[in-house]
Amino acid sequence: MLIKSIKYWLVDHPTITNFEWNHEITHFSSPQFLILTILTYLTLTFLLSHSSLSPLPPPLLRFISAIHNLIILLLSFTMAVGCTLSSLSQMPAPHWIFCFPANQTPPRGPIFFWAYIFYLSKILEFIDTLLIILSGSIGRLSFLHVYHHSTVLIMCYIWLETSQSLFPVALVTNASVHTVMYGYYLMCTVGIRPSWKRLVTDCQIVQFVFSFLVSGVMLYYHFARAPCSGVLGWCFNAAFNASLLYLFIDFHSKNYKKKKQLKMGGDKDKAL
Repeated sequence: MLIKSIKYWLVDHPTITNFEWNHEITHFSSPQFLILTILTYLTLTFLLSHSSLSPLPPPLLRFISAIHNLIILLLSFTMAVGCTLSSLSQMPAPHWIFCFPANQTPPRGPIFFWAYIFYLSKILEFIDTLLIILSGSIGRLSFLHVYHHSTVLIMCYIWLETSQSLFPVALVTNASVHTVMYGYYLMCTVGIRPSWKRLVTDCQIVQFVFSFLVSGVMLYYHFARAPCSGVLGWCFNAAFNASLLYLFIDFHSKNYKKKKQLKMGGDKDKAL
């Protein structure tokens, strides 16, 4: 009974089954909205980060951050489960998960509904940037952070616009990683410091490596069997993931190399 109820609300509800990505009927689906949203995000980020805003009081900032992290955590978990169940329900054959038939996969139905929710969730994640600025820790506002938040929105838009093959796998893995990541952030905001901070970055790197592995499966079907839908969109996705992988590995090595050096320096001081 519980499983049937979950499946109804995440797959079989009329709003989900009847969803269609259409510029005339779908809210926030126009290219103009996408461009304006990204330009607004970049402009506000630049202006606010170079302004003399007073940081929010720590208790208020923690409260707002906790609410935001909880919302993204629950939303990410719901998207991961919803897209998984929708894929299992909608797929005609297992290989469909990797390769949508070209010109035969209009952007409608449950999996595209979850791609749409995922697209909108990336706008909600812009609040991450605002919270960093309001905390007064501008040093945490890295190029990687701003680049990731702005470009991922374009990637999600292309998923829907081109009926891009492989996006259900990318959505489920990304939403799963975000469940872990925002779970960590939530625990930190309520005063708990988990010992698995490094796991968050490791999961993100593994996610990108995994995306390249499954992309090999999609390319096999595309060239050896029948053309897959949205291959040009996949090219953008692959280039974006490659750039993120490089930036995450660079961040990972610099961040933990610094900590290791500081720890070694501290050990030397103790020895002296």
